[in-house]
Amino acid sequence: MDDSKEIQEVSVQQGRRLHGFALVSVIVALMLMLLVEALDQTIVGTAMPRIISSLHGFELYTWVVTAYLLASTVVVPLVGKLSDQFGRKGFVLAGMAIFLLGSALAGTAQNIEQLIIFRALQGIGSGMGIMLTSTLLADIFPPEERARWMTLYGVVYGFSSLVGPSVGGLITDHGPLLGSLIGEATRWRWIFYLNLPLGIVVLAALQLFLPANISERTSKTTGWAAMRSIDFKGALLAAGATICLLLGLTWAGDAALGWSAPLTMATLIAAFVLYILFFICERFAQEPLISLDLFRNQIFSAASALSLLQGMVWLSLGIYVPLFLQGVLGLSATAAGATITPATVISMASGTLAGLLVSIFNRYQLISIIGMLVMSIGVFLLWQMTPATSPLLAGMFMVIASLGLGVLFPIPTLAVQNSLPNTRLGAGTAASKYLGLLGPTLGVAIVGVVVNHSASSNPVKHLPTSPAEQQMLATALQYGFSAILIFSLLAVLASLFLKDVQLPGKLSAKEKERLAVPQETTITSKEANER
Repeated sequence: MDDSKEIQEVSVQQGRRLHGFALVSVIVALMLMLLVEALDQTIVGTAMPRIISSLHGFELYTWVVTAYLLASTVVVPLVGKLSDQFGRKGFVLAGMAIFLLGSALAGTAQNIEQLIIFRALQGIGSGMGIMLTSTLLADIFPPEERARWMTLYGVVYGFSSLVGPSVGGLITDHGPLLGSLIGEATRWRWIFYLNLPLGIVVLAALQLFLPANISERTSKTTGWAAMRSIDFKGALLAAGATICLLLGLTWAGDAALGWSAPLTMATLIAAFVLYILFFICERFAQEPLISLDLFRNQIFSAASALSLLQGMVWLSLGIYVPLFLQGVLGLSATAAGATITPATVISMASGTLAGLLVSIFNRYQLISIIGMLVMSIGVFLLWQMTPATSPLLAGMFMVIASLGLGVLFPIPTLAVQNSLPNTRLGAGTAASKYLGLLGPTLGVAIVGVVVNHSASSNPVKHLPTSPAEQQMLATALQYGFSAILIFSLLAVLASLFLKDVQLPGKLSAKEKERLAVPQETTITSKEANER
């Protein structure tokens, strides 16, 4: 039986898993958990200059963010698979507890090395929570209702991206003093401490109202037999490959190292070898971390490719459009932020609208194609920018690109979940989100190489101070936007393969009745009649 048929047969008999006050409590708790953990990705950036002045260690500046990203990416596929095997409640509670522990410790950090370690601990908890939030929504709601609720996921995530930097600056500058614990120079500690009361509310609500059997477990064993079924070898290979890949890509985009540096090349080669070993291991594993047969599902493959490409476009635009505004057009950081803010709002709105349209019409492919075409038009216009382009026009181009880009916030996850049976929701969602997390690093590394190698000197080291330098940077960024345009066109191509899923809620009454009859019972009755 294929996955889509299994989805229909199971879901015809499956309604919502929660109702009433319990449903409201769990949804609010999940969204609050998502808000806290997503905010933590953006809120720290504004506070980093003050943190560095307090803890020192400027040479490790980027590792405060890199450690968080590495840890959250590494944990996603492992937790996705284990939550399928052993249930999700324990993992989501553990993820929240680990995140709160990391937050508490990060607030007490006495040097930059401690902060990096504690941020990695936060990243483990955040990776578990953000992945399981969307998976639990799929557990709670049948396929035909998921699109409406997944839009809420996108709104919360988009809201955190919008307000995070401002909230971080506000707390860093005006957070309350607390005797000898928090002084003028250490108000930034509140960024981490404020997670604690909110996180405790989340833990209490999920412990009380989230059923332990919210998901269908695939592992029927317990004790040592259950431990032996865990794909530890695959988990270690995947973790090692991910760490090497992300480090290699980060160093490749570093002007001081670049792609040709021995350290970069050795790390990327190690990542390649580890990934090969991982795929060999998964082929023979009893309970593979990522089942390779998932990629035989056309919808899963297309949606995962879209998730990867979305990340490549999203962060590349987020880094290089502000660089154009400040380095070529001469805007201040504040003015550049104000120019880009409408694009952020538009992306949130278009993601919400896309989710609603999917819930009404059940059309993934057409909506994705239209969104990717609009995004490509916006990136094409950004590619055409010169030093004579006005800030208003540049902002409009970014709005057009974001209008199409926002469409992809809910669709890949929805398509993956609705194309797989409930027993594979965790692994399937995790695999898609894993690629989505790799996308930003891969995209920025590729565009960074294109930009840095397109001029005689490195124009990204400092902002231009003369018209000649501005023109040189504009030319380099034009090459960078051409790379982003290629990513966009590949996303258009991937969306052509994203077939629509026939959801149980859209079936006729006669079809539902047919699917609701267990196949084994039908066969047995037929044989009995023949006898």
